[in-house]
Order: sequence, then C-alpha cells, then structure tokens
Amino acid sequence: MNIVGQSKEKVDGLGLVTGRRKFVDDFDMPGMLVGRLLASPHAHAVITRIDISKAEKLPGVHAVLCHTNVPRVAHTTAGQGFPEPSPYDTFMFDRKVRYVGDRVAAVAAETGEIAGEALSLIRVEFDVLPAILDAKQAMAPGAPVIHDEPDARVAIPVEYDPGRNVAAHTKFSVGDLDKGYADADVVVEREYLAHRAQHCPIEPHVTLCYHDEDGRLVVCTSTQVPFHARRIVAQCLQMPVRDIRVIKPRIGGGFGSKQEILLEDVCAMLAVRSRKPVKILYSREEEFASSRTRHEIAVTVKIGAKRDGTLTAVSMNALSDTGAYGSHALTVACNCGSKVLPLYRCDNVSFEATAVYTNLPVGGAYRGYGATQAAFAMECVLDEIAYKIGMDPLKLRQLNHIRSGETSPVFAALGEGRAGVEQRIGSCKLAECIEEGAKAIGWHGKFTQPSGKSPSTVTAASAKRRGIGIATLMQGSSIPEIDMGAASIKMNEDGSFNMLVGATDLGTGSDTVLAQIAAETLGVDTADIIAYSSDTDMTPFDVGAYASSTTYLSGNAVLNAASAVKEQIITVAAEIAHLPPAGAALSNKSVVFADGTSVPFDRIANYALYAKNQFQIAATKSAVSHTSPPPFAAHFAEVEVDIETGEVTLLNYVAAVDCGTEINPKLARGQTHGAVVNGIGYALMEEFIFNGKGRLLSDSFFTYKIPGTRDLRSVVAIHVASHEATGPYGAKSVSEISINGALPAIANAIFNATGARLTRGPFTPERVLNAIRRATQEGHPCPDRICCRATNLG
Repeated sequence: MNIVGQSKEKVDGLGLVTGRRKFVDDFDMPGMLVGRLLASPHAHAVITRIDISKAEKLPGVHAVLCHTNVPRVAHTTAGQGFPEPSPYDTFMFDRKVRYVGDRVAAVAAETGEIAGEALSLIRVEFDVLPAILDAKQAMAPGAPVIHDEPDARVAIPVEYDPGRNVAAHTKFSVGDLDKGYADADVVVEREYLAHRAQHCPIEPHVTLCYHDEDGRLVVCTSTQVPFHARRIVAQCLQMPVRDIRVIKPRIGGGFGSKQEILLEDVCAMLAVRSRKPVKILYSREEEFASSRTRHEIAVTVKIGAKRDGTLTAVSMNALSDTGAYGSHALTVACNCGSKVLPLYRCDNVSFEATAVYTNLPVGGAYRGYGATQAAFAMECVLDEIAYKIGMDPLKLRQLNHIRSGETSPVFAALGEGRAGVEQRIGSCKLAECIEEGAKAIGWHGKFTQPSGKSPSTVTAASAKRRGIGIATLMQGSSIPEIDMGAASIKMNEDGSFNMLVGATDLGTGSDTVLAQIAAETLGVDTADIIAYSSDTDMTPFDVGAYASSTTYLSGNAVLNAASAVKEQIITVAAEIAHLPPAGAALSNKSVVFADGTSVPFDRIANYALYAKNQFQIAATKSAVSHTSPPPFAAHFAEVEVDIETGEVTLLNYVAAVDCGTEINPKLARGQTHGAVVNGIGYALMEEFIFNGKGRLLSDSFFTYKIPGTRDLRSVVAIHVASHEATGPYGAKSVSEISINGALPAIANAIFNATGARLTRGPFTPERVLNAIRRATQEGHPCPDRICCRATNLG
C-alpha cells in the first residue's frame, strides 16, 4: 500500500482535539497530594541551618524533604545514555545552592494552599557567597569555586576540572592551520555570542507519582526520556529498577527541556515518604527560572580563504556557560563543532570548546543542541569572507559545501563525549536546496553588495533599508554507535497489529510516522496499526526523543520488527495455500502469491493461533545507529530595517530542507515551520534578563516575548526530496535543523541592508541601532572591539 509519503491523520489527532487524550495534569487520584518546591533566593550560598519542624507539624502536610533527610547521591539530571557524558554534580538536595531557583526543600500537602504555607514555615539561614555571573570570569584566578564538593565526578574518562569551574573541555586539530592561514588571501576572525533562551513548552514540567496495587512506584511524567528517567529515579532513591514504572502520556511539547530529570526524583521521594499519590506542576515562573535554558555560548570563528573562494583554514573556539550544573555541558559543546564544521570542505580545521560553571540557570538540551549557537558564528563569518573577496555569499557556499560521497575529518575526530565515527555523506540535496530557496525568495533580483552605510535596497520611506541574507546548515540523525531503539509488533485475529515502541511522541506525530512505516511494510492502513508508546513496563527500550533520532533510529527498529512479522505472515500463508513463499507480497491485508492466489490476514492470524503449528505472529527488533546522516538546509531571510529606530521587520523567510523521504509530508513540514518560528523568536525577541545578583527578571510571557501571528509575515517551507539509503524508506531527520538558520540568516540580512554586523542576539531595536551607529561612525561595517583582519585585499 502507498502509506509512506502520504499526509495521514495523526493517530492521536481526534483524541487530542476532543480532549479525550490525557496529559499528566489531567490525571487525578483519591487522596492525591500537591507537591511544591522551595527555591533559593541567592545565586550562591551555603545553607548553614534549615528547620523544617514547623512545616512538618502543619495539619495537612504529609512529607517535607531537604538535604538533611534524603540520600546524598551524586547524579546528573541529563537524560542521556548510560554512562552519561554529563558530570555527576547534582543531588536531590544539597547544603549548597548554586543559582536563584535552585532547590532548597520540598513539601507534599493536601492542598496547594497548605503546601504554600508549609514552605513559608521552613526556616533557612544562608551564608551568601560571591557569585559568578559571567562565563568569562569563571576561570579567572581567585574565582569562587561553584562545585567544591568532593563527590562531584564524571562517569566516563573526559576532562573535568571543577576546581577551575570547568565542567567540560574538548579539542581537536587536523591539517596545518598555520600554513592554511598563511596561504589565505583574506582572513576573518570574530566572536559571536549566542544567548540563552527558554524552550517555552505549552505544558510546563509536571510529574505524578503513586504506588500501584503491588506496591510498585509509578512515575507518570511529561518526559522525553522514560527509560533514562526510570534509571535516574532508581539511582536517586536507591531503589531497584524493577520497582519503578515510568509512563509518558500525551505531552505538551518539550524541545529538549524534558530530556531532564527535574521533578521525577523529588516527586517520587515525596510519594515514598507519604505513601500517597503526589503531583508536582511547575508554574510558568518556575519553568523559566528552574528548568533548563539554551547554553549561552561565545563562539569565535576564524576563516582563511583564497580569492576564488577556496577555504584554506577554519578554526572554532567555543566558551559555553553551562550555568550552575553541567547537564549536557560536554555534548552541547561537542556539537558546536561536529554539527557545523563538516558542512564546508577544508583540509585544515581546529576546534576547542570549554564549558564553565556559573551561578546562573542551568543549560540543557534545546532543539539544535550546540549547532544553533555555532552556526550563528560560522555562517556570519563566512558571509564576511564573501564580502571581503567580492563574491556573492550564495556562490561561496555553493563552491564549498560538502556533497554526496564526500567525508570530513571532523566526523571521526569529534563525537559526543568521545571520538566520533568516520562516515561518508550518502544523501545530500543541499545544492538543490540553495537553488530552490534562492528562487523562492528572489535572491538574484534582490542581492547586491552593500557599500558600508548604504542600503542594498531603499524603500519609499528614506529611513527604511531592505536586505537579504543566507545561511546553509546541517544537523544529524541520532548518535552513531551510542543510540539504540526497539519496537515490538504482534498480529491480532482480525489482521490488525499492536505496535509497542519506547520512542516518545512529544506532539511531533512520531506515533503516526512509526505507524506509517509499519503499515507500509505490512500492507495495511495506519488504522490497522494500534500504536502504544513510552511505558517502561509495556514497551521495549528506546533512548527517547532527542538527537533527531526518532524517525531515523526508532523508525528503523519498527521497520526491522515489521519485516520480521512480514516474513512470519508469508510463511503461514504459504502453509495454508500450499505454495512456495518466494515472490509473495503483502497488499490490502492479504498475502498475494505469484500465481495470484490471495490469503487474507484474518485467516492467517487465526490459523497461526489455532492450527497445529500454533504460535503468535510477533517480533521484537532493535536498531542501532552506525552513522548519523545529516539533513541539510538553506535558509533565506529578507528584512526591512528602520535606521532611525533600529526596528527590524522580517518580510520573508524561506527554508529549503533536505530531510530524505518525507514519511508524512504534512508533519515534516510542520516541523520545519515550527523550528523556523522558534528560530525567528530566538533571533529577534527572546532574551533572559538578570539583575546584578543573578535573579531572573524575564520570567513570564509578559517579560519574555515569543513570536505571535502578528510577528510573522511570510514563512515558506520547501522540502527537496532525497533518499537516504540507511534510513527507513529513505528518511532522515527534520525536527531540529531549521531552528539554526534564523539567527545567522537574519543577521546577514541586516548587514546587507545597513552595513552593520550584529554579533549577539536577539536583534532588538536598541542593539541594531547601536550597531548602525558604530558602523556609521567608523566608516566600515565592523562593531567596535571586535574587528575582522583582512590580508592582501586591503
């Protein structure tokens, strides 16, 4: 049947729009308690005394937790494969707090009002310590040591130096950098700062914990990583994994923020102590201050190039602010290089990244995962190279981007927390993406070289300048030689199938995509696939929804399981029909043999279940990534800049993407549209603002702006078909890549319009106006303090 490539309705769509499908907060249980957390008011302090006695005695309070009455177990909150590459620097509660919003205590009470009163009765005395609020000060001599506890450690052999506030460090170099730069006609070096951002899922973090009729602990939680959550909860509570079940119902978005174990351990401990169901739901303010953010990373890129556009040397240095804990510190830093540097051919490449602790909110996984931050610097410096040699930035990218059959030394040199995996590009339609995207936005009729302060296009209003910018991108599809997913499929008497997958649908539609892969293989419609996902008791293992792995990795597991079931079906049908199985095919819920004989699925299923050779037609299969085929994209932005106010209006945005085969085109393009809008918000408006003591001031949607419909004019998604031989039916990932383009593409468009380089986001009117003024005063498009160096071309 023609199922793959069709925009099938989401298998949970009707249930969602009618309200029948449940999210964690929809569940209620008799005697359920409300859990609340007491947060630190200080960025860095030691708790010298804590008294919870009055809170414990308050009527209606059933449990109170703090560092004095829970096990001290070092762990990471990062939901990653075991052993995790993130440091074990976190405790359920600690006598030291490391950012405003850090955990101090927790209560479980019969109502929210009682829980709030109980928190107010907890008496805490702090010895306030000096705080580090700037990553560039973290390694300075005499800087306060944020993690001075002796039990902080790493689980794998990687560089970790908490005494210098270094949470992670990695580097590599290939070729001869000195010679590469010496051979260049032009060299540009500049630092770009990719700022913090919040994921802003519509559903905040929420967890419900209770004991089932057998006394086992059930954790019903809004998570991207059910199996990792089970492992880490067991670790924190010092319980056997067999005594814990994690269930992920419907989830209201994650974007990486729910690849963390943030509430599950505390909620579970409150349920264990109270022997009652407990639910904890973050408020929006807590979601901003106490969940996770995008790592703020200062990325310095240096590129050397010949006059003809050949790149002779590329180096990247990243300083990442991981915040108070090292969740995902190493892997995000590694991805700055591994998901950006291979995009362009160059023999001389170096990379170094350091992640440091500060007393600010914790960085974590966020869609794009390091590539977002590094692409900003790489794509803008590449643009600067183009302008210096007098070449169209589009042509410079066409000359240098990687193509099918090619490789990069970066693949083998840099993995996630260890050496990478050598790989060669299979599918790549980036050239077509550039052509299609340029055509859609009208690049060749709109692009001209700016002359410093002069606009490339002038509208009727003299204060308005228009410009156009480009960024080309790559990402990955799962983590090679680390990630694994599994799927189980069994046949029912009526020819329908149960599909059990550990993969986690975040609202992205992965249950539907995986059902389509199974249906295509088994010759049925998606309505005949009963999908059930994300339950550690019922579904086979899967790493979860991260690293753009679900369609590619979990999809391959489903394909393997369905293929095994298909072979069993054909074998039984051949026995029924007394025909050889060779050449038989599955179509319309029947097995069709070469001579035209057809055996329906319901007959096959009942024969297998009740005939003399009785067995259940079923299979459980796994898939492991041996490569990480990149999706590719070309993004284009057209802006209008008011040079009197600095206001930027995004007129048009085009994202042309190669994601292999679209299993479900509507869902795939929805991912591209969503990621682009996510990136536009990051580029133009989203910003964390702190006071001088590390307290977050932008902790609501009144003070932290995200895009609304009035902020968007035209966003066009173009998907260019390719076929990835290692992916299920030719598919590779799509969900992350398109968040990476807006920051550099819009920055490049602003430069094209005004001659002013924006080196940090978001591009607020104030920042844009200041950059224009600096460029005007200096007579060239370089902001003060950070200037390019050109050789030979003057």
